[in-house]
Amino acid sequence: MNFHVMTLFPELIETGMNSSIIGRAIEAGLIRVNAVNIRDFAFNKHQKVDDYPYGGGAGMLMQPEPVYLCWEHITKALEKKPRTIYLSPLGKTFNQEMARELAREEELIFLCGHYEGIDERVLEEIVTDQVSIGDYVLTGGELPAMVMMDAIARMVPGVLTNEESGVQESFSGSLLEYPQYSRPQVWHGREVPPVLISGHHGNVDAWRRQQSIERTARFRPDLLKHADLTNKEWNYVRMLRKSWKEEAEKAAAKEAGQNGEGDEAAEAMEEKTAKAVE
Repeated sequence: MNFHVMTLFPELIETGMNSSIIGRAIEAGLIRVNAVNIRDFAFNKHQKVDDYPYGGGAGMLMQPEPVYLCWEHITKALEKKPRTIYLSPLGKTFNQEMARELAREEELIFLCGHYEGIDERVLEEIVTDQVSIGDYVLTGGELPAMVMMDAIARMVPGVLTNEESGVQESFSGSLLEYPQYSRPQVWHGREVPPVLISGHHGNVDAWRRQQSIERTARFRPDLLKHADLTNKEWNYVRMLRKSWKEEAEKAAAKEAGQNGEGDEAAEAMEEKTAKAVE
């Protein structure tokens, strides 16, 4: 898997991607990250890549020519035009399924914007996908690009030491990951669930599956509609929802009762005060 990043800050990409799991994958030749400086294609005295937008408005806009020449440099070297991803709030929100899909590509180009964005004409010319990592504002596209590359790289065979890690972790199968425990067996009075030290792999797998379903139902119920659950597991989800609803109703009733007691006490105090005044 080869990542090509069009950026004004190649050192940011190189520093961020050359450590931990991804750094080891780069050293092993499983992943290649090619950060290309867009300024190298600004053929003016100060390598300026931005200018004022037509029509006025705040901020500066990245000009089309340096961006296009940078992209052309990459695609000519590859002798093909890979998918080019522009990190933008207009795009689809990045998720695990998208990471899995993009991991099938041999080459990916990421275009990192800056300032107030990039001239629309070059986006229309070169971009195949617009992707967002969330509804918030960042100073540039470099961090979103690194987020995406990290998630995509984990799907590449050989990048993770345990091949199952990329399959069984959070969001795989549209379920959140089960809770995990390490040594010591008892920590601050909290014990590791007995099933995990039973040595019975079938029971361990069943417990983990059940915990994943329960966590997803509680914290991300929106994911369940995409999950591949059996009828028995759907019944378990319904039972959990019913139980949580009853617990919530009991808690609300208890709180209402406590508030009522507080109101009665206040009324009694008011009566006592009124009598004292009389």
